[in-house]
Amino acid sequence: MSARPRLGPALAGLVILIATLAAGCSTPSSSVGPTRTTVATTLDQVMVEGKAGEKPKITVPAPFSVQDSLRTVMATGTGAAAKAGYRVTIQYVGVNGTDGTEFDTSFGVRPTSFVLSAANNLPGLVTALEGVTAGSRLLLALPPERAYGLKGFPKAGIGPTDTIVMVVDLVAVQPVLARATGTAAKPKAGLPTVTLGAKGAPTITLPKGDPPATLVVQPLIVGKGAKVARGQQITVHYTGVLWPGGTVFDSTWKQAVGSTFSIGTGALIAGWDRGLVGQPVGSQVLLIVPPDDGYGAEGKPEIKIKGTDTLVFVVDILDAA
Repeated sequence: MSARPRLGPALAGLVILIATLAAGCSTPSSSVGPTRTTVATTLDQVMVEGKAGEKPKITVPAPFSVQDSLRTVMATGTGAAAKAGYRVTIQYVGVNGTDGTEFDTSFGVRPTSFVLSAANNLPGLVTALEGVTAGSRLLLALPPERAYGLKGFPKAGIGPTDTIVMVVDLVAVQPVLARATGTAAKPKAGLPTVTLGAKGAPTITLPKGDPPATLVVQPLIVGKGAKVARGQQITVHYTGVLWPGGTVFDSTWKQAVGSTFSIGTGALIAGWDRGLVGQPVGSQVLLIVPPDDGYGAEGKPEIKIKGTDTLVFVVDILDAA
């Protein structure tokens, strides 16, 4: 990120191997079966067995491949509809279409929860879930470019040309805040000032003089949600500027959806881990991060951060789970 502090989507470790529960029982109804030499255009020959709420068994006529993403809604739920930027919770099973082997499942472990954004998850999965209501069961087939791409996912035995087939149970759908909301807090004198645009994007103005030598954590808005806990995935909007100079080096506000990171695990710079754990969801926090709590003496040359630069962030905490 620039400031995806040492960041890099910290959801990177959470490569959601997804496909979920089709608690269901039967064979999906809209598909034409593939052969060993043809690319499938429907899911008719993919079999799903198992009772609702239990881990399903998926049988594919391997080798099975698709050119475009395919989806069958096996059952339609009555809950809220999933939208881009919402948090969804799913149960899933995934198999490799090339050989029919299971590569991942959440059954027997725990449901998977994530913010619906192609920046952090398999693009085909995100598209398939948008507009689907909680309680629904889906059967999906995703070609490589809508799943793990040309690199595949070797640890799971998925190659660059493998189609993945998933059964997904959409357990829950929850809206995520679009911006910080709560009670305004009065910042200490002498700190950078923050003005907000119509949609909440901050503009940061630095005061004269040198930056503080130690980490500053200043709530600007105190949210009413649960406090962020170490090890959670948090979704945030943020802007970061350099002190001295005030140059913006990173911001998520041009995105439709905030970015998601693992907090308190060492995946981010220390200033974020130390400054955001314990803050309530809905809060807006001003972080002044000296080099020792940022990128250190080496800085981050690729985004023009020197080893002597202090980083100033305004972070809206939109979600944590």
